[in-house]
Parts: sequence; structure tokens; C-alpha cells
Amino acid sequence: MGFRKKTDRERELERVNLLGLAPRRLADWEEVGDRVIVLRPEPVSVGFRGLMDRFFHKMSAHRIRLDDVGGFAWRHLDGERTVAEVGELMRGEFGGRVDPVEERLGRMVCVMRKEGFLAYPGWDDGV
Repeated sequence: MGFRKKTDRERELERVNLLGLAPRRLADWEEVGDRVIVLRPEPVSVGFRGLMDRFFHKMSAHRIRLDDVGGFAWRHLDGERTVAEVGELMRGEFGGRVDPVEERLGRMVCVMRKEGFLAYPGWDDGV
């Protein structure tokens, strides 16, 4: 598996304080009881990349069940609140249990964006 070269836009985003961005949900989701379940979106890429993406999509979990903290964050990542604001809400709801909240939430947001569940308006194409 080869490594993809970063674009200028990706390198520029690495220098941005992500706490000031307001990611928004792209994936469908549902609530079952008190849990949030995120539904993995179908890949939209084409060509050989699309074939590989569809293969790995079929092999991966289609329903991702978030814990109570992840579900709380997911509900508030609405494109209106910044990551820092969601972190403060999390700290208010869960106290020290989520510390260090910026690191925990930052990791979640980065993974969710990489998986196509979230996007940064103004940074990600088509958002």
C-alpha cells in the first residue's frame, strides 16, 4: 500500500487551530436508546480507487456505535459550534472524565473526518 502525497491544502490545514473550526456531520445517524449509531456512508470515488473503496466498505462495520461521550460530541458537531465550544459542553456534562477534552475530541474529529463522517466547512470540497 503506497502513501499519498499531501496536497497544499492539507498542509495548510495542519497549521490551523482545529479548535476554532466547526465541523459538521455528513453521515446519517440514529439514536437507539441513549446511544448514537453512525451509519458509514457509501464511497463515492470512481475508478480503481472507487473499486477498492467499495471493497473495503463492504468489509468494514456499517454501523458505528458511539459511547455516551462520543454520542454527546456527535450530537453537538453540527457545523454551528466550534470544536472548542463542543469541548466546553463536554466538560460541563462529564467533568474531569473527559480530560484532556481537547485531545480526546480532537482525535475523534480527525478520525471521523478521515472516515468521511464529518467535514470542515470551507476546507472540504462540496461542503
